[in-house]
Order: sequence, then C-alpha cells, then structure tokens
Amino acid sequence: MFHGLQNLLRGGPPEAKASRAHGLIALHEAGRPVWTPRDYAALAREGYVRNAVVFRSVRLVAEAAASVPLLLYENERELDRHPLLDLLARPNARQSGGAFLESLISHLLVAGNAYAEAAALDGVPRELHALRPDRMKVVPGADGWPEAYDYSVGAETVRFRQGAGGVASILHIAFFHPLDDHYGLSPMEAAAQAIDLHNAAAGWNKALLDNAARPSGALVYSGPDGANLSDEQFERLKAELEAQFQGPRNAGRPLLLDGGLDWKSMALSPKDMDFLEAKNGAAREIALAFGVPPMLLGIPGDNTYANYQEANRALWRQTVLPLVQRVASDLAAWLAPAFGDGALRLEPDLDRIEALSTEREALWRRVQAAGFLTEDEKRAAVGYGPRQN
Repeated sequence: MFHGLQNLLRGGPPEAKASRAHGLIALHEAGRPVWTPRDYAALAREGYVRNAVVFRSVRLVAEAAASVPLLLYENERELDRHPLLDLLARPNARQSGGAFLESLISHLLVAGNAYAEAAALDGVPRELHALRPDRMKVVPGADGWPEAYDYSVGAETVRFRQGAGGVASILHIAFFHPLDDHYGLSPMEAAAQAIDLHNAAAGWNKALLDNAARPSGALVYSGPDGANLSDEQFERLKAELEAQFQGPRNAGRPLLLDGGLDWKSMALSPKDMDFLEAKNGAAREIALAFGVPPMLLGIPGDNTYANYQEANRALWRQTVLPLVQRVASDLAAWLAPAFGDGALRLEPDLDRIEALSTEREALWRRVQAAGFLTEDEKRAAVGYGPRQN
C-alpha cells in the first residue's frame, strides 16, 4: 500500500493487485508455452493400461466420485431447479453428467491435471467437454499466470484465451506439485517405482512360464581332454533345446543329457527373491498413492481395517469426498459468473451415499436424543433448513 501511495503522489496510476512472486516467473517464461515435464503416454501405458492395481484404483475412485449427487445452493438456500444443474446433468450430446465427471476425475488421477472446456453461446455455457491432458499446454502471460491454453491434435493447434470477463473457456484442475508452477503431480508419478516393480514381477513370472517354468541356467560341456563343441554341434544343440524344452507346451519335460553335458542352475528361486511379498508390497504402495485401502483391491497381508465395511468408509471419507468437494468447488467457481450470481456453490449430497448410511443413522440418533436443541437446531445439525410452516 505504501508503494501505491507513492505512485499516486507522483501522479501515476494506482498499482493493481497482483502477486509479486509471479512477476519473477513471468521474467523467466513470459509468453512461452510450458510443456508438462513428464511423459503422460508412458504413465498411462505402463500404469493404467498394463497394471491391474492402477487400473482398479483409478476406476474405483473415479466411479465412486462421479456417482455422488451434487446439490446447488444460493447462499444458504438449496435450489431444486437451475440452468447450472441442467448443464451438469447433460454437459454435452455424448456424455451424461456422471460420465463427464468420471472422465474429468480419471484424467486428474492419471495425469495430475484435468481440463474442461466450456462451449458458450451469447456468453452462457451450453456444453462442457473433458479434454485430454497430454494435448494441453499452458501459455503464461506477462504476470506469470496462464493467459491462454493451447490444445494440439496432430499438426493442428487451437488456442483458448482466458478472458477477463465472463466464464473462462478452460477450467484447469491440478493436484499440488511442490516443484511446478503450472502443472499438478499425478499419484501415478509418485508411485512410478512401485508400478515398475509390480510390472517387472509380472513380466518375470510370464518369462518363467514361457521358459518351461524353469529358472535359467547353463549347459556345461565336459568333453574328453578338455575338447569343446564344434560350431555345428553348438548350433544343433541350441536348436534342439529351443524346439524340445522351451515354451509352456514343454513345461516339465525332463532334460536328457549325454556326451559330457551337465545342467547348472544360475538363477535365484522365487522364494530366494521373496517374489510374492515384493509384488504385494509394490501393490500396497500403489494403493497408498491413490488413497485406496489395499483390502478393497484384494491385496493380502494388510490387516489395518477390521472389516471390509470399515475400509470402504475410509475410502469415502479420506479419498472420494475430499476429491468430490474439490471438483465441485472448482466447477461452481468457474461456471457461476455465467449465470450472474457468484454466490452459487455445489455440495455433495451426503444423505444419498449408501457407504455412509451407518454414520448418518448414528448422527440422527445422537441429534434426536439431544433434548436441549430445538427442532430447527436439530435440522440444521444434520444439514437441513428450517421447517417450512
């Protein structure tokens, strides 16, 4: 404020409010596209596409979050009908509201970033579309904040400029990243080493089966007077081994050795490598990164939760609901100005979540037994408005 008074006394215009730290970012990268510093395709391919634990974790969280009904409030009054509710119920011609939210949240979990486009007519959003994160890049302005987003498909690029008035054409939702100013950190990136270990264990097991379910080893030839196999003998022996003893169809076939040949095993057994425990440990670490209790993924050896129902409640309370509230808050802040009211907010309807029914019933019993509360105070304590007379 002192600098602003000095500026006014000198006759200059007043200073606008802005982050002073982002000016440093602007000096470094003003006007230049900032590409995401990770290989989204590799994360999606090695994680979501090829790893069952990642696939199920993303689907479990995204489907649960997308199934939560959203309530619209204007200040403290709930709105049963509103154009914003209609837009979220049918965001575009190809998707329902649940499918749109599932796509948005899945992108957020896989990439750490999610982008939604608002197609507007006369300044009012008519359609919402979830855009692929790997095709989007941030274009920072002179102040360091994003002034536009470039969406590229092949050789074609579309620039979405973020206007000062009305609804911005692009909503960018990102997880916190301590080392990046514009892009979020994916849970899959945090669990990348565990994913590699889990995939490597599966690949090792597959290779073992393809190799007749035997550990690798060496055939040692002890010929007379230290003689070696001729080139012709070596190639013939190699061809016979590949034809007779390799592959799942030849699993368990005994190896007949003569002429001074001896088999020497050169690999550690699965027990020596603690193969199964290493794979399950990697699976638990992946589940931890996504906030999914390992019990819900069928991973053995984790007895943190007394039963499945308790693990399911932990998933909803610690992972799904915070994610739903974050996405709902961002959507409301993004779209509310288009309808002329910044007081609109979206909240999850907790009463319609079956997994939390036990907690809800316990709350109702405690509130009902509180004789010192009035009827309206009891209704407020469980999230309802005053009784209409």
